[in-house]
Parts: sequence; C-alpha cells; structure tokens
Amino acid sequence: MSAAPPPPAFGPVLHHRAHGMAPGESISPPLVHASAFHLPGADPDGAPTAPGADVPFQYARWATPTWSALEAALGALEDADVAVVPSGMAAIAAVLLPLLHPGDRALLPADGYGPTRALAAEHLTPRGVHVDLVATQGLAHADLSGYDLVLVETPSNPGLRVADLADVAARAHANGRRDGAGALVVVDNTLLTPLGQRPLELGADVVVASDTKAVNGHTDALGGHVASRDPQVMARVRGWRTLAGGILGTHEAWLIHRGLETLEVRFARMCASAQAVAELAAGHPAVRAVVYPGLADHPDAEVVARQMTAAGGLVGLRFADAAAAERFIAAAQYVVPQTSFGGTHTAAERRARWGDDVPDGFVRLSVGVEPTAELLADLERAMTAAGGGPTA
Repeated sequence: MSAAPPPPAFGPVLHHRAHGMAPGESISPPLVHASAFHLPGADPDGAPTAPGADVPFQYARWATPTWSALEAALGALEDADVAVVPSGMAAIAAVLLPLLHPGDRALLPADGYGPTRALAAEHLTPRGVHVDLVATQGLAHADLSGYDLVLVETPSNPGLRVADLADVAARAHANGRRDGAGALVVVDNTLLTPLGQRPLELGADVVVASDTKAVNGHTDALGGHVASRDPQVMARVRGWRTLAGGILGTHEAWLIHRGLETLEVRFARMCASAQAVAELAAGHPAVRAVVYPGLADHPDAEVVARQMTAAGGLVGLRFADAAAAERFIAAAQYVVPQTSFGGTHTAAERRARWGDDVPDGFVRLSVGVEPTAELLADLERAMTAAGGGPTA
C-alpha cells in the first residue's frame, strides 16, 4: 500500500515574507485599502508604462499587495500557483465558467456541496455544457471516458465518503477528451486542506477551496482560492476573475492571512478532538450511526489510509429523528448552531433542513479547538439528552 503524500512544511507559510524585508517593515502584511496605484505615463528612462506592463500594482481589480501576500502564503501551502477569490463558490465558478464551453462534458459530485450542482444547472447546462452527476462512492466504477472536466469533492460534504484521487486522476487523464490531454481533474479540498490531503500530488490538475472554513478558521471572513501548477489554467482563472470582477476584498484577504498562520495548530487540535468525539459517539446508545474517515469501520477506510494524513474536523452523527438531533444541539453548551464549519467554535446543524440527502436525524458536527476533555464531557451530556436521559 502506498503512503499518502506527506503534509507540506508549514514554516514557509509563516515566513514567506521574512526574506528580503526592509528594516522596520511590518511583520504582518500591510492592509492596503487603495483601489488605484501610482502609474505614471513613462518610466524614468522615458518608456511608456501601459496596463499589463511590469508594474506590480496598477488597479485593485487586477492585484493588490494584500492579495499578493495571501497568495504567496497559500502558494507555499499548496506548492502551486494560487489565485484568491471572494468565496469557495467563487473558486468553483472561476474554474467551471471559463474552462467549460458549449459541447463540453463535465462530471460533478451528486452528493457534494449542493450549490455546485445549482451553479451547473443554472449556468452550465443552459450554455450547452453536458453535466453528469455521480456519487462519491460511485467514482470507483464510473466510466470517465469522454469528459472534459471531472470535479471531485472528497471527503464529500456532508456524507464524508472518500474517493481515490490517484485512481480517478489516472483514469480521467487517460480517457478524457480535453485537448487530447484527458479530462481536467478538479478537487474541492476545503474539508481537509493541504495539511490533510494533497490532491495535486495525487494527480489532480486543480484544487479549489473555501478559505472561509478552516484556512481562515475564525468565522469572520469569506474567501476562497484556486491552486494549480498549470500556467494556462491559472491564466484563465485570473482572466475570469478580472473581467467578472470576482475579487476578494482587501480586509478579507488580510483576515484570512492572519487566520492561515495558525492553521497547523488549529487543524491538529480539530482532528484529534474529532477522532475522540467520533469514538465517543460510536459507543453512545443515543447515536444510531457515526461517520468519520478516521474510524476503522469507515466504508472507504482503505483509501483513507493511503490518501489522507488527517481525517478532518467534521463528524456525522445520526440520531433517532429530527427531534433527537435538535435536542443534542440545544443541550450542548460548547456547540454553536450554524451553517458552516472549520471555525474555532464547535458547530452543528441538522443538514436535512437544507435539503441534503441525509436522514432527518443526521447532524454535521464541526469540531473546534475547545479543550478536548471539556468538549467530550459536554458532548456526552448532550448525547444523553438527545436520547431522553438525564444530563446532570
């Protein structure tokens, strides 16, 4: 069995600005709110300076110093070129919309993030792009021939099924039809980040991610990014970002850079606590089923072992019904009811309320960075309350 690609060294993420800094320069990247930058008509030698010339910053829809700092840090994390965008969905749109054309064929996850399918239905299909859907567990046996783009979300959200990325990438590249080079393989790596899974090392062409989640980690900024080692792909993504105006706010970029610097320590605590929570829930009578990639009985455990270096901070808990699930959420003092994940506070929601194809009693639990023992004690009391027992 091959070993999963190791997580990236995190030192370069923290110190990407350190080399070459001028004396007195701020350690934290400057928060530059300018919308326009000094652009004289001629350089000192008299040559004209036009848009697109070798001038670092010209207009804030094209690039800003604060974006550049974030892109450099994320680039060190991904070991790839990175373009930042205003949300995770903007990252998906920045790949699907400029890279798919009428007559192209795309394969998208049937069980992943719902807005991805909505984007395809409302903006790809009407343009003549043929879109097929396949559940994550069905990718192992899916016929990938004839596709121009294959998008994989693994682990899937919220079901936490895992696809074999190396296998999918090899088959999509061998049998796809895009420019004779096989399908473009895009992976949504929001849940695990490069610290838990390295899609580009496993053969994927592009990574998309919502930095709103664990990368920022403080539930105070929306953002996303696209990463690839293919210069042509990144040129198309940046061109779409500029022309569509799908740009990240400067303040949000600064906040995400700040959050990114603590990702490694936060992610380690989240994953360790999530593993402990999953093991606790697996033995609790109020919980009908637990899904977590770190459990030995996960249906994709073999793929998890050779693909992932961490199991992530999401745990799926299935209670008897919707009422039991809501009792669990209400009884937990260390759980915030909200529709997101990856933050410092443990959060939960009953995903059926959003139309996900899960049982009414299914709870998506996003484990935060609370002290593990305190969190476990609180969640055990909440599970007992969900089952109708005393909580004291």
